[in-house]
Amino acid sequence: MDRTFIKYSEALKILEENKTFFSTISVPINESGGRYLAEDLIADRDFPPYHRVTMDGIAIRHRTFENGATFFKIQEVAPAGSIQKTLADVNDCIEVMTGAILPKKTDTVIRYEDLDIKDGLVQIKSKLVAKRQNVHFKGIDITENTVIKKLGELISSSEINVAAATGMKNILVRESPKVVIISTGDELVDVHEKPLEHQIRRSNVYGIKNTFKEWGILADLKHLSDNKKEMETIISSFLVDYDILVITGGVSKGKFDFLPDVLNNLGVVKHFHKIQQRPGKPFWFGTKGKNTHVFALPGNPVSSFVCLYAYIRYWLQKSLNIVDEPIYAILSEDITFKPDLILFIEVKINSKSNGTLSAEPIFGNGSGDFINLVYTDGFLILPQEKNIFKKGEIYPYIPYRNKL
Repeated sequence: MDRTFIKYSEALKILEENKTFFSTISVPINESGGRYLAEDLIADRDFPPYHRVTMDGIAIRHRTFENGATFFKIQEVAPAGSIQKTLADVNDCIEVMTGAILPKKTDTVIRYEDLDIKDGLVQIKSKLVAKRQNVHFKGIDITENTVIKKLGELISSSEINVAAATGMKNILVRESPKVVIISTGDELVDVHEKPLEHQIRRSNVYGIKNTFKEWGILADLKHLSDNKKEMETIISSFLVDYDILVITGGVSKGKFDFLPDVLNNLGVVKHFHKIQQRPGKPFWFGTKGKNTHVFALPGNPVSSFVCLYAYIRYWLQKSLNIVDEPIYAILSEDITFKPDLILFIEVKINSKSNGTLSAEPIFGNGSGDFINLVYTDGFLILPQEKNIFKKGEIYPYIPYRNKL
């Protein structure tokens, strides 16, 4: 089947059908940050594991205070890290420190600021003492054997904290794919070079590389000139050495857009080429065997960004079993768009006091205007079946300033 100029929904379906499986490896906890969980993070005991004191002060039986007592004799001191104490006389108190186990036969902690202490005798100054106050009770956060984080989640500092608290010296994670990002075109020079009048600096690939880094995946950068034979030779080796090839440029209808023919000659199976959208129509996706995936992006910067976030991000999420909750934003002004295409419009996001997101369209000078990306936060997806989009209508939003 010649899947050319397909709809957005069909492209997503094909990408999901061709998702891959990243192998799993065990890494030390201090090397796990930025990777993706390949196992559920499970509580090995209750959190907190005991009734934990949250304020320095005294622990009492609340009923004694309720019955009118305001003076308490200090029985002893319970510091954090000590074994659990027991209140011998319910008319007395035990001095407790933050982090200590709440003593047996007590249920309430009163902070030092609400006390007068002299010669081992405590007077409670406050008239309002709530039962169970200033105690973090056992299992109130989460109970033993509960799944804290599901597999597929990106491991951040928060997950590392929890993993350490559950005794996970090593963590099972997804092995990162080998990725190469390839720019094409004789008009491009590297970032450190001074371009001639007919040249521009390579820029797309640096932004794409950083996006992959934000997603926890490192990538190499390469460049190919517009020479068909040379492209075949070099890409042939990349298909062996890398799991993911992201290529920018060379997929449109220009005389020097050799890439589709090159990939076909190298045995890469085309799954689709061109999508009914603006910008980013000439997007190419194919596979070589089961484990090598090729994404050929249009060369214009805004177009490549659209395809990177709308499609490659989606494919990675499916391959990593990430369930991504859709984000929606409210259009802040009327837009008319007559072509029978889905429109990815650059927007500036404003957070409203009622908890909603307002999307302000920022119109640039076409898909080559990558400067406009600096002033926007993401893309609002305006559906293909409409031409008039009214202020106040709600549409899906893809941010490009956040995680995978």
